[in-house]
Amino acid sequence: MRENTARSLVLPVAPTRGRLRPLGLDEVRITGGFWARRRHVNATATLAHCRDWMEREGWTGNFRAAAKGRIDRDRRGREFADSEVYKLLEAMAWEGAAYDEDVAALTGTISPAQHPDGYLNTAFGRPGQPPRYSDLEWGHELYCHGHLVQAGVAQARSRGEGELARIARRAADHVCDTFGPGGIQGVCGHPEIETALVELARLTGEQRYLDQAALFVERRGHGTLADIEFGRAYYQDDVPVRRAEVLRGHAVRALYLTAGAVDVAVETGDDALLAATVRQWEATVARRTYLTGGMGSHHRDESFGDDFVLPPDRAYSETCAGVASVMLAWRLLLATGEPRFADLAERTLFNVIATSPAEDGRSFFYANTLHRRHRGVAPPTDRVSPRADSGLRAPWFAVSCCPTNVARTLAQLPAYLATTDGDGVQLHQYADAELSTSLADGQGVALRVRTDYPSGGTVTVRIGRSPARPWTLSLRVPGWTAGATARLVDPDGKQRTVTPGTAQLTRTFRPGDEIRLELPVAPRWIRADPRVDAARGTVAVQRGPLVYCAESTDLPGGHEADAIRVDPSTAPQDGPGGSVVAEGGLAGPRDTTWPYQPLDQATAPATARTAITLVPYHSWANRGPSTMRVWLPTTPPPTTPTRR
Repeated sequence: MRENTARSLVLPVAPTRGRLRPLGLDEVRITGGFWARRRHVNATATLAHCRDWMEREGWTGNFRAAAKGRIDRDRRGREFADSEVYKLLEAMAWEGAAYDEDVAALTGTISPAQHPDGYLNTAFGRPGQPPRYSDLEWGHELYCHGHLVQAGVAQARSRGEGELARIARRAADHVCDTFGPGGIQGVCGHPEIETALVELARLTGEQRYLDQAALFVERRGHGTLADIEFGRAYYQDDVPVRRAEVLRGHAVRALYLTAGAVDVAVETGDDALLAATVRQWEATVARRTYLTGGMGSHHRDESFGDDFVLPPDRAYSETCAGVASVMLAWRLLLATGEPRFADLAERTLFNVIATSPAEDGRSFFYANTLHRRHRGVAPPTDRVSPRADSGLRAPWFAVSCCPTNVARTLAQLPAYLATTDGDGVQLHQYADAELSTSLADGQGVALRVRTDYPSGGTVTVRIGRSPARPWTLSLRVPGWTAGATARLVDPDGKQRTVTPGTAQLTRTFRPGDEIRLELPVAPRWIRADPRVDAARGTVAVQRGPLVYCAESTDLPGGHEADAIRVDPSTAPQDGPGGSVVAEGGLAGPRDTTWPYQPLDQATAPATARTAITLVPYHSWANRGPSTMRVWLPTTPPPTTPTRR
């Protein structure tokens, strides 16, 4: 892998090697459109919402109680509640100066609870509490330290090293002292510390942090954690990382671990380890990923199912797994330069990350089903929701990992848009944006991107500044364009057809030059691999990167979404307000005393023909309780059973 000399310091991920160099938050600004709206809501509503709920639930107060010696009787929340405060701090740090006072206040709350040796946790290690690291399977101590370190890195990179960064570094030193070669030979039941330590090594240049991260990756999979009812695969302690063939077990744990393994592989030049992570990603995307990009089909243990076990109505598809999937895909993209990783990141951003928060940014989906059979009940706005599975977004959960994970992802989102390499600039995600960076030789480049993507498929790039020499502008052509026609138009008006992958244009650009990418965002029918048993006999609609769904809110006569039948012989069409209209019908109700019939006696329910309105999946349940489905049964053709 090539050496990667990063110029920006404001980076969530800053590899020193790899195919591509990411552009930082000081080099990219999202100026309008789909993601600008969501980032504005995140900054103006979601962060304060998370802060207020954590104060209200006592999670922030745990640090005060620990410092005052009353934590054994006053602690509130789950054993990992500390991590939510740290993720909020990370999100605030990436938002910059607007949240300096909040970061300082929260840091002042956390600091007195840190032990002299750097250990910081409110659930373990004090009188009346379990001893430190006495429950590596479920205690989440290293997991919490990892999120603390990531918050410290965010502060150091965005605002300069402050007290939060110093707290984080003391915690990391403690982890290395405690779990190093001569220390505890164990791992955390929930991976996360690995990515954090690598990022701290990148920030500080301290080799010990990278070495410790590599140790944690190599120790995983050797049965150091106790066996449990879900098996050691639940926390990926069943097979060493290098030998695993697919992601398995708890989805968030698996994705965080693999992201950490990529970080270690990149920084150590370990091509074999990187190849193992790519192999696992490929198998997981091919056989264990929902149409939305969501991952995890088991509710009981929040885990991946077996290959092709992807039931829409039992999709867990945890929001945090979506966040972790984007983290992993981004790291693989930087390491390899392959656009397929950006394809999955895009799918997941639009259909999982964007789906979780309500339009006002103050309630969230934890799990993201693809089929809601019963109208949900609105969760109370003044109480914590005890359930992750809900028909409507809830303001807060007993386990509220998802709201803060969405918050930190949206806060750092501009850093996922573009990269540079030795030859030019690459655009991976499309949004109205301004970019200003420098090429490998130090010469500056400025770009203005204008688009209404994903509503429209035209992306226009205007050159604002350019060196007086040839360089290459690369634009990702999404995989979803396969089978349709995408075009690239150069500054001279010449156009050419481009195929999924990367469209490149190499020339001496001049200020004012415009390059236009035209992507075919017309709605299309999608079918599932026939091995996905739960989706046989159904189709879905995708328009550009957006997955669509039918919601009972749009159906006449009080019908529920399960009444829908669609006719895939007629192409779906664009409808008003971003909707899609499909030909189909609504099956009438039919009650029977026994739900099974001989094939030669079975009769299809009467179906009234009507146009079916579909809406973007990310928007569902914003209009009150409803039933919903992504995979739509097709109108059965009239058939006569073959007799022998």
